[in-house]
Amino acid sequence: MHDDRTLVEARLRRVLDERIRPAVYPESVPLEVAVWHAPDEPVPVAEGFAAEPAPIEVGSRWGAPWGTSWFRVTGTVPEAWAGRTVEAILDLGFDENMPGFQCEGLVYRPDGTPVKGLNPRNQWVRIGAPVEGGEEVRLHIEAASNPVILDYHPFRPTQLGDKETAGSEPQYTLARMDLAVLDETVWQLVIDLEVLGELMAELPVDSPRRHEILRAVERALDAVDLQDVNGTAEQARSHLRPALAAPAVPSAHRISAVGHAHIDSAWLWPLRETVRKVARTTANMTALLEDEPDFVFAMSQAQQWAWVKEHRPEVWARVRKAVTDGRFVPAGGMWVESDTNMPGSEAMARQFVHGKRFFLDEFGIENDEAWLPDTFGFAAGLPQIIKAAGAKRLLTQKISWSQTNKFPHHTFRWEGIDGTRIFTHFPPVDTYNCSMKGSEIAHAARNFKDKGVARHSLAPTGWGDGGGGTTREMVAKAARLRDLEGSATVVWETPRDFFDKAEAEYPEPPVWVGELYLELHRATLTSQAQTKQGNRRSEHLLREAELWAATAAVRTGFPYPYEELDRIWKTVLLHQFHDILPGSSIAWVHREARRTYVRLAEELNGVIDAAQRALAGEGARELAFNSAPHGRNGVAAGGAGTPTAALPVEPAPRVGGGFVLDNGLLRVEIDAQGLVVSAYDIEADRETIAPGRAAGLLQLHPDFPNMWDAWDVDKFYRNAVTDLTDTDEITATEAGAVRVVRSFGDSRVTQVLTLAPGERRLVLDTEVDWHETEKFLKLAFPLDVHAERYASETQFGHFHRPTHTNTSWEAAKFEACNHRFVHVAEPGWGVAVVNDSTYGHDVTRTVRSDGDLGTTTTVRVSLLRAPRFPDPETDQGVHRFRHALVPGADIADAVREGWRVNLPERHLTGAREVAPLVTVDQDAVVVTAVKLADDGSGDVVVRFHEAHGGRCRATLTPGFEFAEVQVTDLLERPLTEVPAPRSDGGRIAVRLRPFELVTLRLRRS
Repeated sequence: MHDDRTLVEARLRRVLDERIRPAVYPESVPLEVAVWHAPDEPVPVAEGFAAEPAPIEVGSRWGAPWGTSWFRVTGTVPEAWAGRTVEAILDLGFDENMPGFQCEGLVYRPDGTPVKGLNPRNQWVRIGAPVEGGEEVRLHIEAASNPVILDYHPFRPTQLGDKETAGSEPQYTLARMDLAVLDETVWQLVIDLEVLGELMAELPVDSPRRHEILRAVERALDAVDLQDVNGTAEQARSHLRPALAAPAVPSAHRISAVGHAHIDSAWLWPLRETVRKVARTTANMTALLEDEPDFVFAMSQAQQWAWVKEHRPEVWARVRKAVTDGRFVPAGGMWVESDTNMPGSEAMARQFVHGKRFFLDEFGIENDEAWLPDTFGFAAGLPQIIKAAGAKRLLTQKISWSQTNKFPHHTFRWEGIDGTRIFTHFPPVDTYNCSMKGSEIAHAARNFKDKGVARHSLAPTGWGDGGGGTTREMVAKAARLRDLEGSATVVWETPRDFFDKAEAEYPEPPVWVGELYLELHRATLTSQAQTKQGNRRSEHLLREAELWAATAAVRTGFPYPYEELDRIWKTVLLHQFHDILPGSSIAWVHREARRTYVRLAEELNGVIDAAQRALAGEGARELAFNSAPHGRNGVAAGGAGTPTAALPVEPAPRVGGGFVLDNGLLRVEIDAQGLVVSAYDIEADRETIAPGRAAGLLQLHPDFPNMWDAWDVDKFYRNAVTDLTDTDEITATEAGAVRVVRSFGDSRVTQVLTLAPGERRLVLDTEVDWHETEKFLKLAFPLDVHAERYASETQFGHFHRPTHTNTSWEAAKFEACNHRFVHVAEPGWGVAVVNDSTYGHDVTRTVRSDGDLGTTTTVRVSLLRAPRFPDPETDQGVHRFRHALVPGADIADAVREGWRVNLPERHLTGAREVAPLVTVDQDAVVVTAVKLADDGSGDVVVRFHEAHGGRCRATLTPGFEFAEVQVTDLLERPLTEVPAPRSDGGRIAVRLRPFELVTLRLRRS
């Protein structure tokens, strides 16, 4: 037989595009359209309805960037259409390749009831099936003219990312506003041909099944009269039914499809627009659930559910009903799909606390899984947090984006720093926007790494990022793929149903130990420094507010601010979303974030001040409040007292220029260029700085990645570097510090170096007035330390990474995340670099070849970047950072100094010292939270963990009488399977494994 395969396939493409798809709506009449443009921000529905619109024609331009336009469409169904299915086709100027990334709309009935959302892949509204003819049609559309930020030429700088700079030029052209007859037979024929054509393209050329499909398609195309598609569609379908009825082979891969709309809580749109995106998507999904009995939809991010409840009560009622029916499924149990690298220990815990509690309170549903399809890598401390929240599973697909190494598993157990293991699945479909295309289904089956021992995978199905969700076309394709020869099988299932099946068939999957590092988007650890500072400082202010408010409530009856703290926590958690905290959103998002963090700081400082004054009373005694988990300057952790007085270390002139700082423990030499050329540990008789090198060195790199400007730093950035050694001035200050000023490019930097008395801690305060473009600023500490690995802090502990690059896996980690410290060490002696607000860093090692043959291990802190997309003004302006170099530090010192630099003492006058509400007799046990229980009972909740990486015993002593102590989960629910710790004489004895996290609840007497 002659091979005409390519001829038939080309014929299919053209006939579908030019004849069959256009025949889906064979008849149409135009609607009358009028529009009112809201003058500024979105208005309530009643106001949009009441406004007087002006006529507008199809083909007219409309919609200033970020504007809201209220369209009113009216018309009459022709009498001749009686008995047929009629839909309104409402094309606002859509590009079908950009669902979620351009204009959108929410359609309302005249009574104000939301009907469904409009987007490029969902432009229809059902009028009747069938209609009687003569019906009057009146619809209102709340249309958002969100500009396209990520266009066909991506990553180009644009001013459209902020309403303040976007201008007023209309963004869209009104394309089609019609009433139309829907020919459901032709629509079904389109789906038949798409499914078979897409499957055919994925089968081997020599596969008999491919040729069976080819001939069925050919017969169907022969049956179509191109001048009467609607009259011949059913005959064409009859030729395809045998091919569609052939069952899948028994060994076919099995895909659990989960309806999905990964909605970024902010990204290329502001938070206020996400509120509307969620409403549009949930309106669509509840409507689709009513039409499709097999369909199941899952939505994560409790914050987005809360927005629907608050802003769209009519949609919320539909959502609640669908949840009750078990088909609209809360997923993930987190407040938002947050970044998981940078949030601190308590913040990561509270993501689950607030997320799970919302779903429990609203629906009585407990989530088993963490659902994070798009997060940029996963910290090694996360498994323990997931388990402590009462969950046991994780789903993500983002690791498939890694550039260098292919992850070896799709289903596995992930082990964290404490030994906790979580059943984890990476969907092999490699997208969270699956549309049921044949190429996606075939890729999932081919790509699945666990063949032979497992057959199940999950496919999040629906348009995401900007929302939209699953379409009726996707549901129709899935129905045909349920049991189809040559394809994986597809069935709609909830996440829990999928995980139950996957775990049952693969009870002992392989184990991956340590972080799940994404070999991409590494620059998100640095971009938008002020957003990251706002997060870090908010986390620590919340710790202080809870600690002092709880202490004051127990001791003085101070009114504990439950509602205020709950609201602030939720705001901070929202801003940890994986495109806000990582710095990858538009300018509008980060402008608002900066203002939000300032407001939250004012509120939290007000709570802290009021609580501390209630504790201290009226008086003239100088008091220092110590919020850190370790004592300092004579003041206990969590207490207040008179601090130990200490005179500052005065700078002395250095031979050859510069200054010397010497406190008897550490002798620091700063040369004439303002660089630290020596940091001598006097007690250890050992130099910290590598020979011939200088610490505190600012290094400037070009930074123009191949893609994803705000997200990525590519390794070639290291190929060029400028050491910033020129000095404008170097002086000793009256406060006992050395001040160094430098200028470079259009920027200026001031560094102040201070050596505290009685401490091996050199503090570097860096102020940068930053006006560079596409540059990367690093702060370098070359250390005379031979270390094959180093430690960086993560949630509830620390994690080791190699300093070498033996394998591609290690080489790919050329930029990594730390929280408060990085620590490098040889046996018996180490160095810590601690920070108050930075996350990105790199650690490299070289062997010196100048005869010394020693090893230089260089720790470099990432300070600032200047990408131009999506925010063309990223990080421009003044920034302040604090870092400290701690020679002679072991892990205990690194932990302690990291907390201290983030929680400076607060000083005020009062009448009395304040004893801690809880004390711990072991430095390895770090208390991360002291608070009152969220349920308002007045119980005291204490959360702590082992921080040094070893086993320990400790005694906790509450500073109040208590009647009962219970071990709880993160939601403060008793763990009945865990015995209560032994208490004796008001003391509580605990034993902890390395990095073990424990939450205790103490019922007050």
